[in-house]
Amino acid sequence: MLTTDDFTHFPLQMWEKVLSKVKKAVVFMDDKCAEALHWSGGAALLLEAGARNLKEFSSFEACAANEPKAVFVVSTLLKGRTIDIIKDIISLSHFQYCVVITTVAHSVHLLANNVTTEMESNPVFEQFEEKLCEWMGNMNYTAEVMHVPVVFAPVSQQLLLTPMFAHLFPLLSPDLESINAKRPEKKRFGSLVDVDVHSLPVELQLEIKSLAAVLNSVFEATGTREESFAVGPMSRIIAGELANHPQAKNRRKTAPNKASIIFVDRTMDLTGAVGHHGDNLVEKILTVLEPLPGHVTDVQVDMLELTSLQRTPDSQTTLAPGCLAQTQSTAAQSLWEAMLTNKHKEGVMEVRRQLVETASKEKLPIKMSMGRVTPEQLCSYVQLFRSSWGSLENHCGVLQLGLATAQTLRHPSLPRWDACLAFERLLLQALGDSDFPAVLRQLLPLMKPCGGEDSAASGSRSRDDECGPDELILLLTYLYSLADEAQPTDQDTEEEELEKLERELIGALTLVITLEPQLSPLLQKLTVCLLKLAKSPEWPHRLSLGSRGSWSSTQHDCLPVSTVSVEWPVVCSS
Repeated sequence: MLTTDDFTHFPLQMWEKVLSKVKKAVVFMDDKCAEALHWSGGAALLLEAGARNLKEFSSFEACAANEPKAVFVVSTLLKGRTIDIIKDIISLSHFQYCVVITTVAHSVHLLANNVTTEMESNPVFEQFEEKLCEWMGNMNYTAEVMHVPVVFAPVSQQLLLTPMFAHLFPLLSPDLESINAKRPEKKRFGSLVDVDVHSLPVELQLEIKSLAAVLNSVFEATGTREESFAVGPMSRIIAGELANHPQAKNRRKTAPNKASIIFVDRTMDLTGAVGHHGDNLVEKILTVLEPLPGHVTDVQVDMLELTSLQRTPDSQTTLAPGCLAQTQSTAAQSLWEAMLTNKHKEGVMEVRRQLVETASKEKLPIKMSMGRVTPEQLCSYVQLFRSSWGSLENHCGVLQLGLATAQTLRHPSLPRWDACLAFERLLLQALGDSDFPAVLRQLLPLMKPCGGEDSAASGSRSRDDECGPDELILLLTYLYSLADEAQPTDQDTEEEELEKLERELIGALTLVITLEPQLSPLLQKLTVCLLKLAKSPEWPHRLSLGSRGSWSSTQHDCLPVSTVSVEWPVVCSS
């Protein structure tokens, strides 16, 4: 019988194929594969399998003469820049044995090379093997090229993420205009629902087909015939590609198990993406702490509490950050599951309980305290371990999760989370009682520099719970995504009033942004997006009004919700 374990074990099964090739090798890995490995055991997994070293996939890396074997693990097609980097590394080294592992299926490589016929062999990989031998300087040396879908990050026992497809975004109305502009008048699509995969840009087609191939490999490994459901135009296209995958047809005839897979366009639920309704500790940790460099699913945990270093501006770079992915410790994995699945209060209580229990086992001089859990209390428990190196090493996973919790609870932006939650509840209630302009008018008082005029002049914030530009943008997105729930009024009157209100909101929000002493990553992305649009000959038509005037852009990576994770989690149920 099919269980969730069959799916959660799949990433580890794929990494086993990589591990079988890394003995006595130097491994070169790109960021996306490194993130998938990060949640599957990390670098320790490779080193325990016999790898000599792990390096960044970069033209600036190379190996010494006594390192004759290399394994390249990449998340891209074996074309263009990827080939250039592999060639650069080989040219600067003395390899006699090269293995190249790509997460992109050979069928996608064929399409990328304009080959549409199905082939039993792997000619693209075979040709690249010859190129590797040529670059190594001897055609008798050994080269292997293979496809292994190491794309999943097993975040928990119930959740798999695909950070490699984090940038894959649903189609929008401006995309339809862009697609139709390249088609004859009689063959233009009437809506996004009519768009097929062949009308999309080539790069997007390859991305969709690559995702379909990855999902097919999951179902092949678990002996599953899937029943697909799709919500949204992009999801419909992906579900169609999975259904039409060449290997899927044979699999569905013989697979003993059955499961459902649901594809949902993130734009069909923007309130879920930008809302602050989730009473969950992990959601808050992921929101307030800085992401790990090159990662989209994990954050940096400040580890200075575990040392005797003084906290100075320079000390932040002295120590490598901790993280949430703790795959080596059973106790840490248990704590992580509790933090991920329980409510905020229960998760915080479990963190304290685990720290107290761990300190007691190590016979550390812990002072028990009851009542509300505070960040100072958690930090005091964690600091007990820095006096015992053995205890610190044995329980490093639990300590990192404890520090992540403490740093979140005392983060200056956390009060704004509660403020946004309160505003969202008020807006939701008002939408049921008033027309949309009346609800939108309630946001105007929030469109002011935090702390009022005096603090705006000095660039300081006097109240931590006042909304900044990021929160205001999220509230606007939240409100516009629910605009159709408002009470109906006279359409002409509403549009005139709405236009006037939107001009006021834009002016007020612009003033708030210009008075910011430092722009957040979200605001920087928006600024870059608007600069690109302003330089375009199509400006201002590149910005289009959606439902109730909500705006969107053809540049997917510049949308107002770009801070929100848009990974495609594979949700399967038997």
